[in-house]
Amino acid sequence: MRKFIALTMALVMIFCLVFAGCENTETTTSANTEATTDAATEATTGATEGEQTAADIKIGFIFLHDENSTYDKNFIDAANAVKENLGLTDDQVIFKTNVPENSECYEAAADLADRGCNIVFADSFGHEPFMAQAAEEFPDVEFCHATGTTAHTAGLDNFHNAFASIYEGRYLAGIAAGMKLNEMIENGEFTAEEAKIGYVGAYTYAEVISGYTSFFLGARSVCPTATMEVQFTGSWYDETAEKEAANTLISRGCKLISQHADSMGAPTACETAGVPNVSYNGSTIAACPNTFIVSSRIDWTPYFEYIITCVQNGEEIAADWCGNIDTGSVVLTEVNEQAAAEGTAEAIEETTGKLASGELHVFDTSTFTVGGETLDSYMADVDTDADYTPDTEVIMDGYFHESEMRSAPYFDLRIDGITTLNEMY
Repeated sequence: MRKFIALTMALVMIFCLVFAGCENTETTTSANTEATTDAATEATTGATEGEQTAADIKIGFIFLHDENSTYDKNFIDAANAVKENLGLTDDQVIFKTNVPENSECYEAAADLADRGCNIVFADSFGHEPFMAQAAEEFPDVEFCHATGTTAHTAGLDNFHNAFASIYEGRYLAGIAAGMKLNEMIENGEFTAEEAKIGYVGAYTYAEVISGYTSFFLGARSVCPTATMEVQFTGSWYDETAEKEAANTLISRGCKLISQHADSMGAPTACETAGVPNVSYNGSTIAACPNTFIVSSRIDWTPYFEYIITCVQNGEEIAADWCGNIDTGSVVLTEVNEQAAAEGTAEAIEETTGKLASGELHVFDTSTFTVGGETLDSYMADVDTDADYTPDTEVIMDGYFHESEMRSAPYFDLRIDGITTLNEMY
């Protein structure tokens, strides 16, 4: 009898799914681990009425540079991973590399739409206005853009931004840096007061400021005497300028170098000089085995699987998506034990758990000052306009709420202990 009832209920459920359809109109504001894990399964199990299968997906990728840029290579690796995970063919995935941040981006996006792509993705901040332009022209295509700031206010249902809480990854990498400074101090290589970090930055955008500040706070959480100097290059990718910036910082007495820049310029300068380095967007251990410590990066695979699954299932893509440690979007490479201080991997693992649980907040206002003052309020420019007008209170409960009001970073405070040597916008 129970078998008969169960069979009857199963038939009723199947009837409802096939003929009535299932609708989910809730806007997704962030991915979660379960949704990411299910993406590959859904791609291969077919689709109910009104949904698409993996065979219906065609996605175009626009990259600012190519695999020679660590930044772009990180996106390219994720695109290749999702292609394999979801069983997409070469005809379903189109790459356009070395697309500058000008009208060529719009032309590339329009071409991908004309070629039948139902998703177009671009990876650089300056691509944003041209992606929005294409979204207006092709309303049936989903245009997704990394690091942008305007999708949540643009009023375009098919235009989307995405980022991740990479400031948490940089904080963790900063812990590795601070532990290395402590080791060198204990070995008598320099005094605690000489524990100065050098940082090669691309531009004075909030994204870069948020990154070097979180890295510094991570380092100072274990090496409280640490200070930092920042040299900007005025370019996301300029190997010569990045190498020169690193050498300038080393000549000024910086004992360890990190960067938010996309070439091998700074890491190779560190390897030549024998100065420890914390890189970004991937391991540099092959070229820098003696100085590379660890690297943080955003893994874009979860986001790519998320947007593809949304299109397959006829679901809405979040206008502004932010991944985190739990979604697998914020990751670190393995620690290079040859260069790192003893216990670094264990310290990173312990702190990762505290960040994921909410026990620890990177921008806890009790851990830094601005002009000698502890902040209890700050209005940030979240709803970006041409004048960068502050519009949103972002300090609550004792910490600066980065990437919660909008996925792209908006932390632009100049905290005490960090000196910028130049200003390149």
